[in-house]
This record gives sequence, structure tokens and C-alpha cells, in this order.
Amino acid sequence: MFHIKKGKGVASFVENLSTYIDHTLLKADATRKQILQLCQEAKTYHFASVCVNPYWVATCKEALKDSEVKICTVVGFPLGATTSEVKAFEARQAIANGADEIDMVANLSFIQSGNQEALIQDIHAVVEAVGESGIVKVIIETCLLTNKEKSLATQAVIKAGAHFVKTSTGFSISGATVEDIEQIKQVARNQIGIKAAGGIRTKKEAEKMIAAGATRLGTSGGVAIVHNDTSLSGY
Repeated sequence: MFHIKKGKGVASFVENLSTYIDHTLLKADATRKQILQLCQEAKTYHFASVCVNPYWVATCKEALKDSEVKICTVVGFPLGATTSEVKAFEARQAIANGADEIDMVANLSFIQSGNQEALIQDIHAVVEAVGESGIVKVIIETCLLTNKEKSLATQAVIKAGAHFVKTSTGFSISGATVEDIEQIKQVARNQIGIKAAGGIRTKKEAEKMIAAGATRLGTSGGVAIVHNDTSLSGY
């Protein structure tokens, strides 16, 4: 259960902040030692999940077998420009290897060209591949979209049967903003979750995202956030 105590228009304190966090390491040069450290930190701080590249799913499954921490991985990452069939294959393999949650990148060209039907089909291919076995979050890369495009993309995520809209890969020009979260929340109307990701490095930033409507946070700085100490390095 998540609880927010309100201050003057923003969250002044968030109980169980760690349970919002997908503890993330998606760098191409991540080592096994770093992945195992990520898992240990996730267990220590009771983060919602670890979010890693598909190669590391089985490693995390073994490392987290005695914990409640979920395993999240990415599909079509970071561009979203692979075919829907490839994304579906990635998702099925990830679930088979032990993933609980799939963060897929939507095809941005569908969003920007207004091809809503193709966008829905792209997302639904992954939703169908995952079935009842896991959660699907859809990355729409908000920093590259107009406000209208963000709204249409959110509607497509709902229609396709996914569980979350996610703002960002963290690999584009910028990450989540409070304004993004507020807009998505207005469109989503509590029908799906909202994951804010990209550039969230401090407790204050995390609490602002949650106050705006985020129900999950993607960050490599989870330890620094829960300690409210920016001197602690992330990934």
C-alpha cells in the first residue's frame, strides 16, 4: 500500500518510497558483478523490481529467488523500431527466462504519423505474448512527442490492454517531467499505471513525480533516493 502525505500542493513525504522504484541498470557495459549488486540492493531496500537488459534476466532470477523483488526487462529497446513480431518473441523469451514485467518501447513512428491502429497492434502483440504471465509497460518517449501525441499514445496503451504507460527510455534527449505525468494521468483516469523514468535522481524529484500521479519510478539512483543523499552513486 502506497501512502502520500500532502504538503502545499506536493508530496511532503512518501511512505514506502522504495516500493515505487524499479532499480535500473540498462547500460550496455553492465557487468555481472554490477547486476548482482543491483539485485542485492533491491533486496535490501525492498524495491519493486530490478530492471535489466534481457541477457541478465536469468541471472537476476537466480539472485532474487528468495525475495519478493520482481524482475523487469526491456523489449524493442531503446528505439522501438523493431517489428512487432520481434518484440513479441523477445517478450516470450524474457518471460520464459523468469521476467515478471516487460517494458516495451512503442513504435514512435506510429505515434508521430497518427497511425493509431498500427500502434495499438504493436503494443497488443507484446501484451498477447506475455498473456497472464506478467505486466506490460509501454515506453512512449514523451520528450519526442507533442502533447496531443502523448495523449493519443496513452489512449493506445489502454486500448491495447497494457498495464502501464512509461515516459522514457533514459536514452533520448531527456526524461520524465511532472507535466508529462500530470497529462498522462488526466488521460489515463486511473485505468492504467504510470511509470516515470529518466533523470530522477533525488528524493525530492521522486516525490514530485508521485504527487503528480506516477505509480512507479524507473531510476538507477534508487539507493541515493531512499537515503536522500545525492553523494551516493547510482549506475
